[in-house]
Amino acid sequence: MRLRLTVLCTALAACVSALLLWLGWLLVGGVMTAVPTLPPGTTVRVRDLPVPAEALSRALADAARNDVLRTGLVAFPLVVAAAAVLSYVAVGRVLRPLREVTGTARRLSAESLDERIALPGRYGEVTELAESFDAMLDRLHAAFEMQRRFVANASHELRTPLAVMRTEVDVTLADPLADVAELRRMAEVVRGATYRADALVQGLLLLARTEAGVAGPAVEVDLAALVKPALAAVRAEADERRLRVRLDCAPAVTAGDPALLERVVGNLVENAVRHNLEGGWLEVATDADAGWARLRVSSSGVPVTEARVGELFEPFRRGAPRAAGSGSGLGLSIVRAVVSAHRGTVTAAPVPDGGLTVTVHLPAA
Repeated sequence: MRLRLTVLCTALAACVSALLLWLGWLLVGGVMTAVPTLPPGTTVRVRDLPVPAEALSRALADAARNDVLRTGLVAFPLVVAAAAVLSYVAVGRVLRPLREVTGTARRLSAESLDERIALPGRYGEVTELAESFDAMLDRLHAAFEMQRRFVANASHELRTPLAVMRTEVDVTLADPLADVAELRRMAEVVRGATYRADALVQGLLLLARTEAGVAGPAVEVDLAALVKPALAAVRAEADERRLRVRLDCAPAVTAGDPALLERVVGNLVENAVRHNLEGGWLEVATDADAGWARLRVSSSGVPVTEARVGELFEPFRRGAPRAAGSGSGLGLSIVRAVVSAHRGTVTAAPVPDGGLTVTVHLPAA
């Protein structure tokens, strides 16, 4: 680019110089021919030779033009050479910040995404490019760190059921006196571990699908109609904990993938039951207002600080220690991914006496 810009600037300087030389040639000739002429037939003595006045005017104009042309032909290459040198130096100084940007881009890798250009001074468009590049690196670095944490957490979560299965099988095989009852107990433990691994894999696949975008056809879905099936799925656990359930479901129609929206309601209700207290309460409400369909799920539970509310939407973050053994920690992550894919928002706020309120806003159909 530096060479091309230098050639371009030199060519422009050469064109301007040639134009100025041509204009000077025209102007000098015009000035000399515009000198007042003598009466016709008048002769002028030049070096003791009689010369007609008309011929003298033409000779002076031609001589002036020749002098301008000779001087211009000497100055023209000098001006072009000086323009080439100055253009090369000036273009190099202008492109120096751009070379810093490209140099940083060449050095970057997945392990050095923390490096930034941080271009000093103000270089106009180049500074804007560097700032945009730094902002892109910030987003990439955050995405890579999130991916690393996600892979590490997923590996840890999958390792737990696999370790349980391997331990049970090894212990049972090492016991030469293992009877049918022992084998059945081992089979039940292994089956429970496989269920947990299967649920984790299904959650990961659903999370990947929603983060890649909603693939299913968009149809009208009433969030209020999804609440009762979601409660029916956890009714036994809610009755076991003696939870007081209150519903306030008005029509809240949105458009999207019915299966994914059903998973949103199901995850929120399931979390509200699993992370609740003995004899606690659960409230589910739906309504529509100002072009939005709203779903709100509130429940009692252990106190949650404001600082920790945002972490609950990260993968493998569980709401309470008592529920650490159940679930995969992907419930709210899936909720956030599905809601974002439907161009909605999800927020959470702690309940003053302990518990959590999660509110989902989706565009109304």
